[in-house]
Amino acid sequence: MKNERSVIGVAAFIFAIGGCVRAADDFEARVYKDAAGKTLPYRILTPKDYDPKQKYPLVFFMHGAGERGNDNQRQLTHGTKLYLTPENRTAFPCFVIAPQVPNNQQWVDTPWSLDAHTMPEKPSEPMRLALELIASVQKEFSIDSKRLYVTGLSMGGFGTWDAIQRNPGMFAAAIPVCGGADDKKADVIVKTPVWCFHGDKDGVVKTIRSRNIIAAIKAAGGSAKYTEYPGVGHDAWNKAYAEPELLKWLFAQKLP
Repeated sequence: MKNERSVIGVAAFIFAIGGCVRAADDFEARVYKDAAGKTLPYRILTPKDYDPKQKYPLVFFMHGAGERGNDNQRQLTHGTKLYLTPENRTAFPCFVIAPQVPNNQQWVDTPWSLDAHTMPEKPSEPMRLALELIASVQKEFSIDSKRLYVTGLSMGGFGTWDAIQRNPGMFAAAIPVCGGADDKKADVIVKTPVWCFHGDKDGVVKTIRSRNIIAAIKAAGGSAKYTEYPGVGHDAWNKAYAEPELLKWLFAQKLP
């Protein structure tokens, strides 16, 4: 039984790496450098048959803690492949940028196991660089500034909430998966369309993190969507990013 579990584990690892490599074939590898020389590796997906005379939406994807590093590839393991299917490439032409956080750093400088947290006064360095990266990509390509979207899982779920709370009015919609937000700042995002996901058996990031921020948004006058999966642990992204209406909902959102 022990050897069988080992074989299954190795097979799962090989499958994940294989999927990551295939995604890497379509996502161009780049490195963003700021004025002070600080760098952030990232991948970018360009719309099929890109036409600079048209304006395209942009999706900012934030990976989880397990995909940190400096290989500029592991961040594509989860949550990016849905943009690569022929159907979605045709139906939802868009840019997708996926930066990679270095080891021992986070999108948001807060522990993940807490019942609540206060948003840090300043963004983490990866978050700061990623937001600058978005501005840089907007200058390089024909991006629709009214259709910037953000999504992320686990550590990236925290990052997704942080991005919209730190920059209210910047993103047209957000999809945070098994993350957590500063509940006291719910009022600043009541007008941001949000579809939040969590598993009710999550043992890494407590399910109340999503429940509480959604309740706070609704109490402040917002109408965020929330989907909680029964019996699902800390891998709600597998179901969330497979929701058949997800991309249709996301790309229907637009700033006024």
